[in-house]
Amino acid sequence: MSANTCWLCKIFKPEENGISSKVSLEEVLQWSQSFENLVTSKYVPIIYKTYLKTEHSDENTEFWLVCEAYKKITSQRKRISMARKLFMSYIQPQSPKETNMDSPARKPIMRNVQEPTQSCFDGEQRILYRHMERDSYP
Repeated sequence: MSANTCWLCKIFKPEENGISSKVSLEEVLQWSQSFENLVTSKYVPIIYKTYLKTEHSDENTEFWLVCEAYKKITSQRKRISMARKLFMSYIQPQSPKETNMDSPARKPIMRNVQEPTQSCFDGEQRILYRHMERDSYP
């Protein structure tokens, strides 16, 4: 392993996880500078999610990433469908990937999902971002 390659590449076996190029030490050092640098990295879906599985909170990062993709949906029909899927998978109590969100935070989503906009999950996404930053940022 070269001096410019991070130890994470070896642990997460990049060839098995779809990381097409090696993560540089410089990039990892940027992750340590801020949570924002970490979550905006192209490797976050693989590396950070793997870490969060060990912390039993990977559903939060999944929700955050799906919300980022949701914001890019331009078709109202697709947005409605995706909003319902997001709600059923992450927000609804006892859902398969229920996020760490209290009941008062869920109420606005229940209203928003009826007529979803591009920003209808922003509040909940901010809440989970703060949870991840405070509780799960290594």
